[in-house]
Amino acid sequence: DGIHIIHLGKTWEKLMVAARMIVAIENPTDIIVASQRPYGSRAVLKFSQYTGANPLAGRWTPGTLTNQITQKYLEPRLLIVTDPRTDNQALKEASYASIPVIALCDTDSPLENVDVAIPANNKGKESIALLYWLLAREVQYLRGTLPRSQAWDVMVDSFFWRDPEELMAQEEMDQGYGDNWGAQQQPQQSWEGGAGGDNWADTTAAAGAGD
Repeated sequence: DGIHIIHLGKTWEKLMVAARMIVAIENPTDIIVASQRPYGSRAVLKFSQYTGANPLAGRWTPGTLTNQITQKYLEPRLLIVTDPRTDNQALKEASYASIPVIALCDTDSPLENVDVAIPANNKGKESIALLYWLLAREVQYLRGTLPRSQAWDVMVDSFFWRDPEELMAQEEMDQGYGDNWGAQQQPQQSWEGGAGGDNWADTTAAAGAGD
C-alpha cells in the first residue's frame, strides 16, 4: 500500500552508535548540529545546550566547511543533520572535507554521504524533538554527567518546535488581554441599556406634544 514501517529497535541501536561517536570527540564544540528544517531548529539548539555542540539552525551558509576565506569557516570533526534532503549542501561540503556525518533518515531520505543513518520520522516536530532528547540524554549518560540510575529532569516538551503565532496568542491570554477587552465592552453595554430605558420614551412623548 506504499506504507513504510520503521523498526524502532534499529532506531534505538543507531542512536546508541551516534551517542558513542559524539562522546568519542574530546571537544564538544568540534561537533556541528545543523537543521534547515524549521521543526528541528529548537531541538538542535536545545541539544547543543545540553551537549556543548555547535548549533547551526536555519539556512546553511554555502562554504561553511570548504571556503577558508569566509568568517564563518569551520573545521568540525563531526556533523549531525536533521534531514539529508534539506541539508544537502551541508552533506556535500562534509564529503569534500572528509567529515563523518550522522543523519536522521526517513524512508525516503537519500543516504549518499551519510555515515550513520538513524531511521526515524524526520518530518514531525514531536519525532525530531524526541530523537534529539534521547540522543542528548544518552550522551550525558556516557559522559558520566548524569547517572543512569537518575531520571533526566528535562522534559522532552522543551525540545518541541513552537509556532511563533501560537506563542503570541498564549502570551496574550496569560497577560489577561481577554479580560481587558471584556472590560472595554462594558461601557457600550451600559449605553445600550440607557438607550432602551424611560428617558427615550420621555423624549418621544415631548416631541409628540410639541407637534
